Amino acid sequence: MLKILKYLKATEWALIGISLIFIVTQVWLDLKLPDYMAEITTLVQTPGSAISEIWLTGSYMIVCALGSLAAAIIVGYFASRIGASFSQRIRSLLFNKVESFSMEEINRFSTSSLITRSTNDITQVQMLIVIALQLVIKAPIMAVWAVTKIVGKGFEWSIATVVAVLVVLLLVAVLMVFVIPKFKKMQILTDDVTRVTRENLTGLRVVRAYNAEDYQETKFEAANEALTDTQMFTNRAMAMLMPVLMAMLNGLSLAIYWIGAYLIDAAQMVDKLPVFTNMVVFSNYAMQVIMAFMLLVIIFIMLPRASVSAQRINEVLDTKPSIVDGKETAGKPGLKGVVTFSNVSFKYPDAAGYVLENVSFTAKQGETVAFIGSTGSGKSTLVNLIPRFFDVTDGEVLVDGVNVKDYQLETLYNKIGYVPQKAVLFKGTVESNVAFGDNGGGKFSIDEVKTAIHIAQGTDFVEKMENSYEASISQGGTNVSGGQKQRLAIARAICRKPEIYIFDDSFSALDYKTDHVLRRELKQELTGVTNIIVAQRIGTIMDADQIIVLDDGKIVGKGTHKELLRECAVYKEIAMSQLSEEELNNE
Repeated sequence: MLKILKYLKATEWALIGISLIFIVTQVWLDLKLPDYMAEITTLVQTPGSAISEIWLTGSYMIVCALGSLAAAIIVGYFASRIGASFSQRIRSLLFNKVESFSMEEINRFSTSSLITRSTNDITQVQMLIVIALQLVIKAPIMAVWAVTKIVGKGFEWSIATVVAVLVVLLLVAVLMVFVIPKFKKMQILTDDVTRVTRENLTGLRVVRAYNAEDYQETKFEAANEALTDTQMFTNRAMAMLMPVLMAMLNGLSLAIYWIGAYLIDAAQMVDKLPVFTNMVVFSNYAMQVIMAFMLLVIIFIMLPRASVSAQRINEVLDTKPSIVDGKETAGKPGLKGVVTFSNVSFKYPDAAGYVLENVSFTAKQGETVAFIGSTGSGKSTLVNLIPRFFDVTDGEVLVDGVNVKDYQLETLYNKIGYVPQKAVLFKGTVESNVAFGDNGGGKFSIDEVKTAIHIAQGTDFVEKMENSYEASISQGGTNVSGGQKQRLAIARAICRKPEIYIFDDSFSALDYKTDHVLRRELKQELTGVTNIIVAQRIGTIMDADQIIVLDDGKIVGKGTHKELLRECAVYKEIAMSQLSEEELNNE
């Protein structure tokens, strides 16, 4: 928990220092009240005391109470401000850290866990900081100060107070031993509930299409029940604290007055009034000591879960991304849009076998290089190595003659127009989605957006939408069809005007006519640009300059469509499964 406090700024530490002054003032005012009460008690018991003296002392008590209230309000304001700004900074740091993660780190933590850490965990830490600033500092000061006030006022009363404090501390220690492991488990179970909820919402159409509502409900109930059971255990355990504390508070009051009665009865007549006054003062100060520990117990209730949350946040912030930024800001002179794989092998972290083995090829500037193969042959994995979504296990990937590991990531990404296998759109407008990001040259103009959409064969449907290029796009692009979403994703890549296009099965949702026209437009409008295409359809890649056939992670064929039909059995088998012999001959 202490480790995460290093992210507090100097101004926030300054506010904590100012809060400390007000906390000390508040405690001093609170501890002055028993003194004034003792004075009033003495005045009431002393014959001849004027009522004006009692009113004056009472007015001092009112001033102390109001001053304590004002100090508490100021401390609460500072605590809220510190907690809010701190959590805002941690959220930003966490978001930026996750942005730097490769897919390896994302998969290691899981998406649902990262969401929980960015929301629930940070909220737990924020709540603790706000409460702790008001109570953790105040409670020890109050306890120690109150003890110094009552020292010497009665040995018997001191023994009773010590016993009460020891019982409270023992109970808290026992509870912490049993509860802390449950709090750790609770955050993991919260991840599970987030995961199941997210799966259900994103896959709602499939759930309904397969009448799987009951299955999903059972799945959610299992995760929800596990979380609820753990929460019930921790809540029941923590619920014991407050009743025990109240019992100790009332028991201590009873013990002090019971002991006081014996002491007053045994005292000489002249000593009875001082003993009675000491009993009243001791009773109030003893209550302050117990109250201080009650405040600490509130922190103990929150601390275990917040500590687990802080540990989970630190795990993310302390994780070093496996994809490290290089230093190169340009490729070798004279090379543009050239991609070379040299004896590349790759396997996923903790996987037993290789997904790709000894893959070598070169895509020259202006060429169209296509990859085809059965499902699971490693096509998407291969193209994901170019933008360094993963790093190769063996061999090297070169872009413009420079190893991709040596590039500054921003420079590398500016060379690439990437269209993923699953088209991704963001909440906003058509224009904001197509003009997404930048390519080292700032914002894209509306004319550039229109040109990109025209090449991607999206002009017709975009201009028919309400507000046209300013038409609203829902989160995930749920208000457009699969083909429309795919064309907008392609237009986004075109708008960047990169050296290299990577189309990872990006034409699958298009009909054959649109597919054909789009590829023709790409070839005409984007001359001199390298196209790397992953496809399942032979018709999409027949006119590629170079077709590479993958099977079980290995290259089993390389050449043009005609060459592969003659020389590669795997390619011919795929082609024959999609097209008739007549269609293949006529292309």
